[in-house]
Amino acid sequence: MSLYAIGDFHLSFQTDKPMDSFGRVWRKHEEKIQKNCNKLVSPEDTIVITGDHSWGRNLEECREDLKFIEALPGRKILLRGNHDMFWDAKKTARMNQEYQGRLAFLQNNYYVYEDYALVGTKGYTFEGPFYLDRRGRITGWDEEKEEHAKKLIGREMTRLQTSFDAASAAGYRKFILFLHYPPTSIIETDSAFTRIAEQYHVEHVVYSHCHGESRFGDSIRGEYHGIMYHLVSGDYLNFCPERIL
Repeated sequence: MSLYAIGDFHLSFQTDKPMDSFGRVWRKHEEKIQKNCNKLVSPEDTIVITGDHSWGRNLEECREDLKFIEALPGRKILLRGNHDMFWDAKKTARMNQEYQGRLAFLQNNYYVYEDYALVGTKGYTFEGPFYLDRRGRITGWDEEKEEHAKKLIGREMTRLQTSFDAASAAGYRKFILFLHYPPTSIIETDSAFTRIAEQYHVEHVVYSHCHGESRFGDSIRGEYHGIMYHLVSGDYLNFCPERIL
């Protein structure tokens, strides 16, 4: 059994939101997802999809998108993304009940892969605006929006702590952390998310959200302080799931 991850499907089977305008990599990306998942993922594997599943504004507008995900091989665990308007965090338990045995929604809870606890939350990071000099170097940023970002990060940290607490109470000591947003902003070398990962000796941090070559380097990739950081945005991976374990 293997553990895979990928994010940012941005499906729109019931809404008029084609992704082709965002670059060649997005052309027929649904077919790429289906083909690559069918090739790599077996029914016994687990695949975590790290948010931005659908452009639907509510659950009824997402039924076909979720049905597409449901038909992919393996056990599917979904994380909430910033564009997932259909997913009210307070109704996660209700969604887990409705899709029981078909899809699992990771929010204020945890799931198990072998002897690992899979924990996660949407996360958040400050994305500017930044002020640049003529050479493109950052000279400052919008401090008011930075303060607002800190409040959102605090909320997400509370949700993540709930996941860690539940898994720890159940006796788990090995963790893999999933986020939608990157764990750090482009002006940070660490954050609340990297610190909690180090506190719990997380082995892997997996995130997405960063689109386009100019954004792929926004946060940590590779080994940092003994933890492996994985960017799994769909377009970064050309919609081929990454094997984590």
